[in-house]
Amino acid sequence: MRLAGLGLSALLVANLFAYALSPALAQAPGAPPPSVGVIKAEQTAITETSEFVGRIQAADRVSLTARVTAFLDQRLFTEGSEVAAGDLLYRLERPPFENSAQQAEAALADAQARLENANIRLARARELLNTPAGQRAAYDDAQATQRSQAAQVLSAQAQLRQAQINLAYTEIRAPTAGKISRSAISVGNVVSPTSGALATIVSQDPMYVVFPVASRALSELVKRYTGHGGMTAVVVRLKLPDGSLYGPTGTLDYVDPSVSTNTDTILLRARIANPPNKTPAANGVVERPLTDGAFVTVVVEGIQPVMALGIPRGSVLSDQQGSYVYVVGAENKVETRRIQLGQSTASVAIVAGGLKEGDTVIVEGIQRVRPGITVNPGPAAAPVSTSR
Repeated sequence: MRLAGLGLSALLVANLFAYALSPALAQAPGAPPPSVGVIKAEQTAITETSEFVGRIQAADRVSLTARVTAFLDQRLFTEGSEVAAGDLLYRLERPPFENSAQQAEAALADAQARLENANIRLARARELLNTPAGQRAAYDDAQATQRSQAAQVLSAQAQLRQAQINLAYTEIRAPTAGKISRSAISVGNVVSPTSGALATIVSQDPMYVVFPVASRALSELVKRYTGHGGMTAVVVRLKLPDGSLYGPTGTLDYVDPSVSTNTDTILLRARIANPPNKTPAANGVVERPLTDGAFVTVVVEGIQPVMALGIPRGSVLSDQQGSYVYVVGAENKVETRRIQLGQSTASVAIVAGGLKEGDTVIVEGIQRVRPGITVNPGPAAAPVSTSR
């Protein structure tokens, strides 16, 4: 009896399962056909896009290093703030270098006085050369002395110039504009050319974004945009780590001349603006949306929209066999249509194959339909935007 009961239960479950799978029985007899919202598959203008993973990179990066050995007297900037080109950032101990410059000035004055005296002696020896009192040896000695003193003057001038250069090195100024890092060495320490970087300046506006592209994908991009201004004319957009779309757009300005042998990719670089988020604070700290070294999603857009067969992204379903949609066929019966997708956006799916223009695609009420049932089609309540 127990075995008979189990067999009856299994038979009942099998019948119910077959009933659920049968298109003809999925609709209760006498029940009205379910209403669905439909659209016609039609050609639509869409901007072709390709996405890559990129990294933000500063256009300029400068490490500040001491050019002379001296005590660090002053730090004249706020760490983390933005500085302008030419701003005085560090001041080193000056008195020893000022003293060296004064000594060099004195040595130059002495050399110039000796040269003046040698010029007088040479002139006198030249006047006496053609008289009985003149001697050729005396003239030659005077000429050699004058030339030696002239060389001493040149040497003294060079030493003075070097002393002045060393004195100027006691003031470390910003060679470029940008955000400055924290100071690596505190005031009061001795710094020298071997002490390493005192701080680093990273330029802020504009920024670069570098991203690798598979060599095959780059060939396809070049072919796609050849008749529309080439790769340098495409528009580059960024998606920030939080998923938001960055406002300013950029342009490609560099393509690496060689392919990476390890990854078979080519490095591309785009230039993009990085304006401040708001008015700088009183301490000079400026907040900007792009930060050097950050990961972003790079969206490469075509110059001109292209016409393609498009349907709303929400109407596309997928399973292990690929993508498909439900269409309304003859006598308002639902059909499954396998499709191949092309370049798509977040709201529009571009159909490369499987549909033809004018096919009726179910957009609303998809969860209420099954292949083979009859439906009551009507226009979708709200048309889906075909823009980005």
